[in-house]
Amino acid sequence: MSYYYQNVEWEVDVDEEEEEEEEQEEKWVKNYSSDHQILLVGEGDFSFSLSLAHSFGSASNILASSLDPYDVLMENYEDAKWNLANLENLGASLLHGVDATKLKRHSDLRWRKFDRIIFNFPHAGYHGNEAHTRVIKMHRNLVHGFFSSARGMLRADGEIHVNHKTTAPFCHWNRRELALKNWLVLIGCVDFKKEDYLGYNNKRGDGSRCDESFPLGECSTFEFRLSPTARGIAPSSSF
Repeated sequence: MSYYYQNVEWEVDVDEEEEEEEEQEEKWVKNYSSDHQILLVGEGDFSFSLSLAHSFGSASNILASSLDPYDVLMENYEDAKWNLANLENLGASLLHGVDATKLKRHSDLRWRKFDRIIFNFPHAGYHGNEAHTRVIKMHRNLVHGFFSSARGMLRADGEIHVNHKTTAPFCHWNRRELALKNWLVLIGCVDFKKEDYLGYNNKRGDGSRCDESFPLGECSTFEFRLSPTARGIAPSSSF
C-alpha cells in the first residue's frame, strides 16, 4: 500500500512538471516572442499590448506605456480601463505619462533593456495637411527623438520596430535616414496587417476624435538594429 501511494504521488509530480513546461513554452506572434522583453511606447487604448498578451497567454514580459496620464486615458478612450485591467491581470507592467523621446529620463525605465521596442504609428498630432513640409518635419522630429531615446535601451541583438504607413506623404518621413543618424540600421521591412493582432484597434490619439480609428492602407513593420558602423552607411530616402 505504501508503494501505491508513493507511485501516485510521483505521477502527480510528473503531471505538474508537464503543465509547468507547457506554461513556459515559447509562443510567437509575427515578430514577437513570449520570451522577448518588450517595451511598447505611445499606446492609445492599449489594445495592441493586450493583443500580444492574449496571444502569449501572459503579459509578464510586456511593459506598455502611454504619453497620456492615466486620468486622460480614462477620459479619452472608451476601452482603456478594461484593456488596462486585463493587462494587469495578465502580469503586465504599465506606465503613463511617458514621453517616447525621453525614455531614459523615466525612473522606471532608466536601467531597463529590451529585446523589442515598439512604436505603432508615431504621430506628432494633427496640425494641418499631412503633406505640408512643416507637418512632415514635426513627425520626423518625433521619430528622430524616439530613435535617439530608444537606441540605448536595446539588449544585444535587440530591435526597434516602427509600424507605419508606406504611402505618400508618410513615405517622405525618411525613417531610414533618421535611423542612420542615430546609429541604427534598417534590417527588415515586412507587411503589417491589423488582422494579425486580434483585438487591436488603431486610434487617432489626438484631438476630440482621438478614440476613432483611421484607415491604415498599406503599412509595414520597419525593423531597426543598433550598429556601430551605421553612420558610415549612405542614407536612403526609399523608406
